[in-house]
Amino acid sequence: ITRSAVAERISGFARPYAAPPNRIAPPLSDPPYRSNLMETNRFNRRSFLRATALAGGGMLLGFYHAPETLVRDAKALPAAIPEMEPMLGHFIRIAPDGIVTIIGKNPEIGQGVKTSLPMMIAEELDVEWDQVRIEQGDLNEAAYGPQVAGGSTATPRNWEPMRRTGAAARHMLIAAAAATWGVDAAACSTRPGMVIHAPTGRSLGYGELADRAAGQTPPDPQTLPLKNPVDYRIIGRPTPAVDNPAIVTGKLVYAADVRLPGMLAAVFVKCPVFGGKVRAANLDAVRRQPGVRQAFIIEGGDRLDALVGGVAIVADTWWHAEKARERLEVDWDEGAGASESSAAFARTADALFGEAPHSTLRADGDVDAALRTAHKTVEAKYSYPFLAHATMEPQTCTARFQDGRVELWAPSQSPEPGRRLVAETLGIPPEHVTVHLTAMGGGFGRRLMNDYMVEAAWIAREAGAPVKVLYSRADDLQHDFYRPAGYHALAGGVDEEGNVVAWHNHFVTFGENGRYARAANIHGDEFPMRFVPHYRLQTSFMGLNVPTGYLRAPASNGLAFVMQSFLDELAHAAGRDPLQFQRSLLQNTPLPLSEGQRSGFKPERMLGVLDLVAEKSGWGRRTLAKDTALGVAAYYCHAGYFAEVAEVRVEAGYRVRINKVWAAGDVGAPIVNPSGAIQQVQGSIIDGISHLGEAEITIEGGRVNQSTLLEFSPLRIRQAPPEIEVHFLQSDNPPTGLGEPALPPVIPAVCNAVFAVTGKRIRHLPIGKHGFMLA
Repeated sequence: ITRSAVAERISGFARPYAAPPNRIAPPLSDPPYRSNLMETNRFNRRSFLRATALAGGGMLLGFYHAPETLVRDAKALPAAIPEMEPMLGHFIRIAPDGIVTIIGKNPEIGQGVKTSLPMMIAEELDVEWDQVRIEQGDLNEAAYGPQVAGGSTATPRNWEPMRRTGAAARHMLIAAAAATWGVDAAACSTRPGMVIHAPTGRSLGYGELADRAAGQTPPDPQTLPLKNPVDYRIIGRPTPAVDNPAIVTGKLVYAADVRLPGMLAAVFVKCPVFGGKVRAANLDAVRRQPGVRQAFIIEGGDRLDALVGGVAIVADTWWHAEKARERLEVDWDEGAGASESSAAFARTADALFGEAPHSTLRADGDVDAALRTAHKTVEAKYSYPFLAHATMEPQTCTARFQDGRVELWAPSQSPEPGRRLVAETLGIPPEHVTVHLTAMGGGFGRRLMNDYMVEAAWIAREAGAPVKVLYSRADDLQHDFYRPAGYHALAGGVDEEGNVVAWHNHFVTFGENGRYARAANIHGDEFPMRFVPHYRLQTSFMGLNVPTGYLRAPASNGLAFVMQSFLDELAHAAGRDPLQFQRSLLQNTPLPLSEGQRSGFKPERMLGVLDLVAEKSGWGRRTLAKDTALGVAAYYCHAGYFAEVAEVRVEAGYRVRINKVWAAGDVGAPIVNPSGAIQQVQGSIIDGISHLGEAEITIEGGRVNQSTLLEFSPLRIRQAPPEIEVHFLQSDNPPTGLGEPALPPVIPAVCNAVFAVTGKRIRHLPIGKHGFMLA
């Protein structure tokens, strides 16, 4: 069956999509809470606009801006995403027919920024959305500013710059109309797509004004008024993603779809033990296989996030290369990493729990004395495993090397670091590397690493032809940058009134010399730090050869499971309702921050989402069926606050069926695209539930055991909750991102519900370690 035939069948079954209603709660009744966590970008005297006339008529507007350093807490951005230098920002192109083309500058990984960022521009430009066209921009940070998909930063970084871009274009169009009519610009205003002069009733469309507007002196964007939110016509309206039609008809070009004239296909075979080197390989036998053009050894280096050693097989098609791989025999130098295993990590962690911790991140009061005198105490050990990203589209990149320059078609979340990595590895200037941003079949943080980009560039140079490198599913699972495993030994105490008086956490993680492995860190302000009078957070480190990286809600996706599950344990020990138990803890006066520490956490915002999810889920008021219970958890990360309640039925004592999840979030206001926002929350919750089921990467002999989606299984449709109800609490804070903060709470919410039904506490993931399975 052909791809076009599949597209026709899909379109034949298609039905109009009705976006779910945007459930937005009214603002809090208390005085507005203004967060200093992540201030929007401001513009100084270095900010200016540039406009030019298009050859065929029309206007091209670029917005130069100098974003100040974002004020954020340690969780707001992964450490891998650097602050950018002042760059030229978004472009608007206005054609003579009035069609407005807006460049989608950021990588689109399914989070909707190709739609939401242009919505911000179109709102202030005052144009009908159906007159807007969106084009994906290539990598050009000198033209567009930072182009990164990570850390839920797209909305907060671009909220003000994008709106000011639209406002500036609108200002210049008004000035052009006023000059045309010989009237005062102050007497002119706009209706969607046109400038009007109310005293005379005259009007001109944007397309008619575009040429003249391009010659106007650009305004100081800081002086331009922005719309009152009550006047928004585009922002806040459910808007389908611009790529939806192309996706459902099979027309969207993903990285794996790229085709170039004369293109060859390649597989890159790496040592199953990370960082291993090739001693020898039977290249002659491989070269004799059908369709094979070349086979050669790549020495590589020691950086696991760059070009490592391996064997490249280049062939007419990927299937030819993959079949030839079956004949490949390699004598590997596996290195010291061959001794590592998941079982050894667990044994080492258990031994470290019995030793003095390597460092102390926070120590308040006298924890040991408070535990001795507590009315009740709880001790527990928790752990979570390595996880792969398992993107639907395995890693891939197409490269063409010619005359000392390389051109890449790459599905990268951080294309500029990828460009620099390719230039450094190939020994060419960065300006000789061109990167075209493609649609990508999932990212979840995996494509913040750019190993596949440098592999394609190197192989294309050696092959002397355009080459597409495409990972098999086994390659993708066994050569990922994994969510690191983690191990916690906790002790907590409550007094006779049921209040938490003591908390101790010894966290054993990966790293050396006091430095965490990538995404294996814990934050000094991890709740309930500062809200418990006697609190201690300590860490110990194990060495690690396995590469780790950022998986959706880095660090938080494991830490939330531990912290919110243990809080639930303490609530039950105190004989208190878990939601009210957490509310009372949040109402404590927080202790001062440590010297040099910053925290954006606002307890009143967390209380707001807890109250909202309690109301919407009927917490404490619902009559539940037999073997069914509710579990609750709340978490703050990536500048977002989410509380979630899961209704769970446990059948036959082990089959966990999630009937429904309620989610309440505070990510500021407004919600730029409500339908996209709801989809992001629902997707995050489904992704989080995947962490519970059969998702686990295990290491044995320094290598990953899992190689298929049968062994590392994402959530199946039948296992997903039939209903996920999403609510947003609007607070007086600027909007923040939504790609990550809704994921962490669902994991402990489900585990806490399972305990409420069965009395069995889930302390280790996945839940199969306790005899449960997702139904």
